[in-house]
Amino acid sequence: MDMETETAQVKVIAHIRSDFSTKFGIPRQSGLVDELTARIVFTPPYRSQAALRGLEGFSHLWIIWEFSKARREDWSPTVRPPRLGGNQRLGVFATRSPFRPNPIGLSCVRLAGIDLHTPEGPVITVAGADLMDGTPIYDIKPYLPYADCRPEALGGFAPAPAGARLAVDIPPELLERVPEDKRAALAGVLSQDPRPSYQHDPERVYGMAFAGMEVRFQVQGDRLRVVSVEREP
Repeated sequence: MDMETETAQVKVIAHIRSDFSTKFGIPRQSGLVDELTARIVFTPPYRSQAALRGLEGFSHLWIIWEFSKARREDWSPTVRPPRLGGNQRLGVFATRSPFRPNPIGLSCVRLAGIDLHTPEGPVITVAGADLMDGTPIYDIKPYLPYADCRPEALGGFAPAPAGARLAVDIPPELLERVPEDKRAALAGVLSQDPRPSYQHDPERVYGMAFAGMEVRFQVQGDRLRVVSVEREP
């Protein structure tokens, strides 16, 4: 075996179905917006009820997935983390950048439900996912509190969530355009400040695709105000 050129193949076992048709607005880490739900739909070879036996006993899951919109032929040993304003380079293995030798993501999500009888086979509903709609999933593993929780762990250059949460103002006439079961999730996503960390123009209007809607907003200080909600084209 030539270890310098060794490769491996992995199988896509499922895809995520989420409210994000584009990357903009997706929470920067999993678990930040618990109201945000998504569905894990298995590909036909893995639509097995038996494969999920016992999963209902766990409250949280690890999802191993692919940054499918960040595929590159080459890689760089350093990247510019948005958390540091995009002005400082760090080693790729010291960051969670999607631009990696293997574009693999890891998310911890809450298990919100399992439906074994759908037209698409068994479907898992999760909360707090930070994945774009259609993202390929390679594996699902249960979260084990005794092994996976390390309260004493150090957070390096990201010891806590970035910045304070924004106060979100959605005028009533615009809120009525949002499905009732999506309102809390939308407010939670907006409160995380979806803007790139280096953009702070209070006059700029940003647009975010969410749950089939185009949501446009402005941010002034610590307040975010939604200025329009329209159906996505």
